[in-house]
Amino acid sequence: MKKKQTMYWGFTGLLSAFVLMGAGMYFFNTPMVEEMFGQLGFPAYLVYPLGGAKVLAVVAILSNKSKMLSDLAYAGLFYTFILGIIAHIASGVGSFVGALVALILLVGSYYYKDARAKK
Repeated sequence: MKKKQTMYWGFTGLLSAFVLMGAGMYFFNTPMVEEMFGQLGFPAYLVYPLGGAKVLAVVAILSNKSKMLSDLAYAGLFYTFILGIIAHIASGVGSFVGALVALILLVGSYYYKDARAKK
């Protein structure tokens, strides 16, 4: 059981850091992110709501208060990462590797989520 908990916290810790750094870029380097969103074909007004949603998703996953809320956060991040991969491939702008790494971390965290310590 200890190995599974270690795997969960490893995947979840890296995922949380990855997502929070991305959300930080949304809030602290907004002009660059808005330009990238435009190149990918997304409206610039999505930057702040998406950044906020990512922060809230990390809080929901780490807090472990509600299974439904945690699963909803996993699903939202899953669709965000899939959409990011598709957008980068379809537009030919930037690299989709970051979204792919985030997706792998998300799947690993979700796979081992039953091993997290119960509160």
